[in-house]
Amino acid sequence: MKKVLLPGYFQKAVVATLFFLICSFSLFSQDAPAADPAAGKALFNAQCAACHALDKNMTGPALRGVGDKYEKEWLYKWIKNSGELIRSGDERANKIFNEWNKVAMTAFPQLSNADIDNIIAYTMQPKEEPKVDVAAGPAAGNASSGGISNEVILGALALVLLMLVVMLFLVKSVLDKIALANGVELPVKEKGTPIWKAFAQNQFLVIVSVIFLLLSSAYFAYGWMMQIGVDQGYEPIQPIHYSHRIHAGENGIECKYCHSAARESKHSNIPSLNVCMNCHMNIAEVAEDTYKTGMDEYGIDYNKEIEKLYAAVGWDISTRTYTGETKPVKWVRIHNLPDLVYFNHAQHVTAGGIECQTCHGPVQEMEIMYQHSPLTMGWCINCHRETEVKLKDNEYYKKIHEQLAKKYGKEKLTAAEMGGLECGKCHY
Repeated sequence: MKKVLLPGYFQKAVVATLFFLICSFSLFSQDAPAADPAAGKALFNAQCAACHALDKNMTGPALRGVGDKYEKEWLYKWIKNSGELIRSGDERANKIFNEWNKVAMTAFPQLSNADIDNIIAYTMQPKEEPKVDVAAGPAAGNASSGGISNEVILGALALVLLMLVVMLFLVKSVLDKIALANGVELPVKEKGTPIWKAFAQNQFLVIVSVIFLLLSSAYFAYGWMMQIGVDQGYEPIQPIHYSHRIHAGENGIECKYCHSAARESKHSNIPSLNVCMNCHMNIAEVAEDTYKTGMDEYGIDYNKEIEKLYAAVGWDISTRTYTGETKPVKWVRIHNLPDLVYFNHAQHVTAGGIECQTCHGPVQEMEIMYQHSPLTMGWCINCHRETEVKLKDNEYYKKIHEQLAKKYGKEKLTAAEMGGLECGKCHY
């Protein structure tokens, strides 16, 4: 039989083709990479959490187990461009669109199929039940590191001390009886002049004591009267707990977003609950780490406080509608000046450029808001004497500053030198 020899270039082509087929077969035979729920959680928090939760309806429906409700190919189309899918006449897309007030979901064309797979994998994870430490019991949080509370230790020490005192009295009584039984005479104390009588007979001590009592009484009476109306450290419990530490600190919300009237009014307003609902319409639960911190360090259930807010404004989280049934919130005022004092927030915040923390302290660190400064007349005067007037982009003070700067021979003037010590500035 005659052998047929293929040209060299043809042999190379055949070998290359076989090699390509083998590689392709090996690639397709491998399993597709598994979706990553951890990566999906990060994507969910960044892209989806503003409108969706896993187990509660928000702006959009709850997404727990969404991978069992729809095919992946359909979800790819819906997530990347829901509006296009609705316009195509897709039955399921239009049903969702109509059920959710005909508001189309935001398109995410930047998400790849792999990203969507990761998000779906995260939504398919089972719901975690809260862990309860049965052995520790409800008092575990109040126990010391050794498992025994400080109250128990102090009580035991007090009991031991009492027992020692009783034992000393018993020992003395027994020793006295033994001495009497053996005919030992106990020393008898001679009666001397009573201390009060000796004191009364010494005129110098009497005069010095009377003067000391009068001066000390006047000093303490003056100090007590000067504290009337000074509520530094006042920290009332509010009907709905509001954490400045989370809002102004961790989330960086500007003070004047909520207290908007401080920019242009004499008074700083108590924010209306509508301002709270700008965010909490979609934030019904706090993050797990924040929730754990609140429960462990402060004993506060933030989610319960959000429920109080919903009850006050009449918000039905299940239907995402207002019921019209509202309840007044009786906030407790913290900072309060006497009626004879005039203080203008806008003059300090807008014209003066003073930060809120100057008077109210580090509010971004306060879990419970309290009065940080004494707010006394002396405290205000010292601030006026020490605070230099800010002139950059401040036409309010610029003209008068130029005149007074020549008068005092200074480049920078304090609020006191600009008239901040005149009685009529703060008193009617």
